[in-house]
Amino acid sequence: MTDTTATTSLTIPPNPLAPLAPTSPPAPSGSATARRTVGPGGVGLVLAGSLSVHFGSAVAALLFPRAGALGVVTLRVTIAAVLLWAVCRPRLRGHSRTDWAVAGAFGVALGGMNVLFYQAIDRIPLGPAVTLEVLGPLLLSVATARRASSLLWAGLAFAGVLLLGRDGFARLDPVGAGFALGAGAMCAAYIVCSARAGARFRRLDGLAVAMAVAALVSLPLGIGSAGAVLLEPGVLGLGLAVALLSSALPYALELLALRRLSTPTFAVLTSLSPAIAALAGFLVLGQALSAGQCLAVALVVAAGAGAVSDRSG
Repeated sequence: MTDTTATTSLTIPPNPLAPLAPTSPPAPSGSATARRTVGPGGVGLVLAGSLSVHFGSAVAALLFPRAGALGVVTLRVTIAAVLLWAVCRPRLRGHSRTDWAVAGAFGVALGGMNVLFYQAIDRIPLGPAVTLEVLGPLLLSVATARRASSLLWAGLAFAGVLLLGRDGFARLDPVGAGFALGAGAMCAAYIVCSARAGARFRRLDGLAVAMAVAALVSLPLGIGSAGAVLLEPGVLGLGLAVALLSSALPYALELLALRRLSTPTFAVLTSLSPAIAALAGFLVLGQALSAGQCLAVALVVAAGAGAVSDRSG
């Protein structure tokens, strides 16, 4: 697990969608925290997390025939929760009721996002599912933007997302598409709650608590769907790989990224997800890219790069 000691004093700056203030005092004017800018570290954390989560999702799709979508979600989230608690050993004392409410909301958003997304990719291909899911963060980016240029980059990314899915949307299972859109709404909630939890809890304590809540949300669904299959050695082994790739590692990286990036910038960077998911789908599941989808990839990459350049300038 990444050493997060250097980030413990960082707090999230005021967010128009997050009226709750951090429990720690605000940084003095002119400090490194108050002057938060976009650097290669934060951007690299987001990209590394996205690569991990989407290749993990592609591996998870291979496990669906044995454990089902709900069973895989349960394995992914529960194993990730156990790993995070073992590594982080979160401190449970000294937190207010509001802190626990934030962690609980974070966990519900995390669990709901996982359940809905895995239901989606059980019915529709990985690339279109992520394309629909990323609409939630893009709408969040537009809602929190304060500059006209931010709206421009978000609009460019939105156009790329639509173009990426143009060829396949007409043939998508409407139930799967609905699950993907629901996952997008939960993803937007996850971004906001993750930023709040990162400000209120030291290191990765907030993430560990939230992952435990997400496991409690998913356990009844997974056990009712897959039952004893979840305990088979082969299923547990693949579940461990999925948990590491799709939950523990990427969520830790994203939480650390949200301590370095503003919420709107983070949200626009997540628009790169369809491109990464399309690559994972091609390499792991054999899903090819059309010429239109390649153009869409270029658009969303340009939007992400433009947003980072704009905020760091």
